[in-house]
Amino acid sequence: RIADVAEAFGADVMITSERPRNGTERCAEALRMLEDEPDVVINLQGDAPLTPPHYVEALSGAMRDPAVQVATPVLKTEKDHLASLRADRAAGRVGATTAVFSQGGDALYFSKEVLPFGERNAKSAAPTFHHVGCYAYRPDALRRYAELAVGALEAAEGLEQLRFLECGMPVRCIEVEARGRAFWELNNPSDIPLIEEIMLREGIE
Repeated sequence: RIADVAEAFGADVMITSERPRNGTERCAEALRMLEDEPDVVINLQGDAPLTPPHYVEALSGAMRDPAVQVATPVLKTEKDHLASLRADRAAGRVGATTAVFSQGGDALYFSKEVLPFGERNAKSAAPTFHHVGCYAYRPDALRRYAELAVGALEAAEGLEQLRFLECGMPVRCIEVEARGRAFWELNNPSDIPLIEEIMLREGIE
């Protein structure tokens, strides 16, 4: 069904095997199927249908720096957004991913916990950034990723991007702005009506 919809709007479709365990491994497999290798591979994930086009444009722009091998967007949380993240964790729901990164923008860690720690975090100098689940990769970075074993942190958090960090491969975090667009990801069944409401309100089909 997904392939039919994609082909209906003009996309070229590749069907990968059942072997990939995550979207990054799936991109690596698709890369091997291409006749012509691209300069950059951008991975949009199905659990983030509210990802705005300008997030993808920001990723593409970041990859103009030849030193960047992997990039991913992060969104600074506002008060209400942060409260929702904390409420999910307090209720025992594992949902959104947060990111912490260096002054130069390289990721230090990604977690299903709300980072940095602190109930009074809004008053601190360190805001919470919501990780947006899309990525840009150099082909060589994808190939190396596919050869690496799953590490302890990736297994514990269930976050594919930690494989890069555990093996010393930098991931550049690209700060993006909401520009009036609501953002939420599909992590739990309770997210479905919220996402559908946002899509209806913003005219997303």
